[in-house]
Amino acid sequence: MSTPRFLDLPPGVSPKRIETPEGVFAALEALPGSGLPDRWPALLVPGYTGSKEDFLSVLQTLAQAGRRVVAVDLRGQYETPGPDDPAAYTCAALGRDVDSLVAVVGGGEPVHLLGHSFGGLVTRETVLDGTGKLASYTLMSSGPAGMVGAREVAGRRMLEKMPELGLEAMWTEKMEPDALRAGVPEEIVAFLRRRLFANSLVGLECMGRAVLDADDRVDELAETGLSMLVLYGEHDDGWPPRLQAEMADRLDCECVVVPGAVHSPAVEAPETTAAALTRFWNAAESTMLAR
Repeated sequence: MSTPRFLDLPPGVSPKRIETPEGVFAALEALPGSGLPDRWPALLVPGYTGSKEDFLSVLQTLAQAGRRVVAVDLRGQYETPGPDDPAAYTCAALGRDVDSLVAVVGGGEPVHLLGHSFGGLVTRETVLDGTGKLASYTLMSSGPAGMVGAREVAGRRMLEKMPELGLEAMWTEKMEPDALRAGVPEEIVAFLRRRLFANSLVGLECMGRAVLDADDRVDELAETGLSMLVLYGEHDDGWPPRLQAEMADRLDCECVVVPGAVHSPAVEAPETTAAALTRFWNAAESTMLAR
């Protein structure tokens, strides 16, 4: 779970509802100070139990480089409603949702796509189906397959309790104690609770299983020829940094390790993260335009 440091929208950032053939998605949109983007847009997709607010710390900075930047809630997350149909929450189904968002956000232009954590498992489906017009792809604090290690153990234990205890167990046993132990301000704790309980329970169960049981599709990604970046915190406690570095090697792509960050570089080191993304996106655009 990413924990935003603040909730007030920075200048140039505003809430939006993005209408697509797959449904309506809640979003935050950041525009350059001039209001006139002169670079290709970016679409940011959050992880499990996350939301568009996970990117609040980087949206303004990313937009000031001259592009429209959009962060979304996936289907069933926070302010984007979702059905009680498990089929809506597979990585493939959510990837098709992202496809529709790419088409609308891009408006005919290529889009820089980023997936954080579970969002990486979703967005790689978007990349692999090949229908979206993409400029680049960034895997942020995500891995080659399902999550491993201590988070996997905790996740499986929580999923066992969820059908009986619902979201209350996730909040009282994990999220609230972690937030209070970390000294998270009261208003942010209230937001975390509100966000969690706004999620679809069916969606969280299905997405939880997906983030633990996803197959390795790195070799397929490597064959797409798309410009890619692997970015993660040096102390990542989701997927081990070693696994993410190996994934970058397999993709033959750039790998950025964010000093001091853990599993949420956009929150924990926003300036470093935004600078790395802007540099990568600009280079990817230059490469595509030179072809």
